[in-house]
Amino acid sequence: MTEVAVKPLMSEKKIYDFIVIGGGILGMSTAMQLQKKYPGKSVLVVEKESSPAQHQTGHNSGVIHAGVYYKPGSLKAKFCKEGNQATKAFCREHEIPFDECGKLLVATDAQEHERMKALVTRCEENGIEIEVLDQEQLKQREPNIAGVGAIFVPSTGIVDYTRITEKMGEMVKEEGGEIRFNTEVTSIETFHDRVTIFTDNGRFQSRYLVACVGLHSDRIAEMMDLEPDFRIIPFRGEYFLLDEQHNQIVNHLIYPIPDPDLPFLGVHLTRMIDGTVTVGPNAVLAFKREGYKKTDISLQDSFSMLTYPGMIKLLMRHFRASINELKNSLSKSGYLKLVQKYCPSLQLNDLKAYPAGIRAQAVSSNGDVVDDFLFMNTQRSLVVCNAPSPAATSAIPIGKHIVEKLSELVVDE
Repeated sequence: MTEVAVKPLMSEKKIYDFIVIGGGILGMSTAMQLQKKYPGKSVLVVEKESSPAQHQTGHNSGVIHAGVYYKPGSLKAKFCKEGNQATKAFCREHEIPFDECGKLLVATDAQEHERMKALVTRCEENGIEIEVLDQEQLKQREPNIAGVGAIFVPSTGIVDYTRITEKMGEMVKEEGGEIRFNTEVTSIETFHDRVTIFTDNGRFQSRYLVACVGLHSDRIAEMMDLEPDFRIIPFRGEYFLLDEQHNQIVNHLIYPIPDPDLPFLGVHLTRMIDGTVTVGPNAVLAFKREGYKKTDISLQDSFSMLTYPGMIKLLMRHFRASINELKNSLSKSGYLKLVQKYCPSLQLNDLKAYPAGIRAQAVSSNGDVVDDFLFMNTQRSLVVCNAPSPAATSAIPIGKHIVEKLSELVVDE
């Protein structure tokens, strides 16, 4: 037991019905839906930061994804399609601005055009409405974009996920739930009738526990005496902001055709809900789990990552791509070349500084990127182990799924 666990004045005698660890969009969605499922039950959200959505939720590109890329029948495909509509419905109900601007996946050469055909098939399998454009039709829609063809996905949109998370938090409190910020979990003990979490702000007890902690999901799972066959590897996604004069450079979101041999989607042009346009992200190995800056280094995180066999295997498998990502991270001109493939008019001085994000990517011990959502549970707890993009889009159906899985554990007490 840690030292903080025995602070007598900070211990909570109350036993909550549910505790949710994590104040991002998944945690708030889960807490909100627990209250709907179990009205009258007590719900507590604990979050180590001073406000919600401070990590992956608040550091992404704000895209409401349609589900183009995901394997048919996967949780990603299912949750994304449901989440696209659920997110828009939530925004309409609570008057949160969003823009269904659509997305173009642009092929810039013959090889990418062949890959594009596979994506067309994938969209058909996932039941996603699309329009296939030739070179002339692409030019009509996007005069500043160069390509030999494109897929138009009309249901893709943009939104501010921090605002959605804040609204969910308001709803949790309106229904009698509690949210405790500045409260970091340090250890967990599970008993036959309850779960106790020890934090730097006291001890809390609950009949059931849910953890939606993103970058720290493997560590939380280990606190619960689970044995996860993965480790969270942080990848920094670096962005640039286009100069204000380029706010109208595109009419839609512009994505490259992804390389199926690589785990990430590539650098894209994203219209933001505030009217600006960003370029990014890349995918660079970070040496701290919350390493938003190039200079952020944690010896503990770095040692844990670089001594993990799965990480070594992943790096060897994608060695050339990893070197290229690092090179383009260090060279602004290299980054620009990725964008100029489909937007040749942009110049170096058009790229302005913009905050980076961190992807919490689960990597298995054999070096495979865990591609789908992943959950683990005990008799009284459930951990969201892997929630990559499109987790924000999928937050409402994921929360529903968590509540359904938890209901299989809940007994009358």
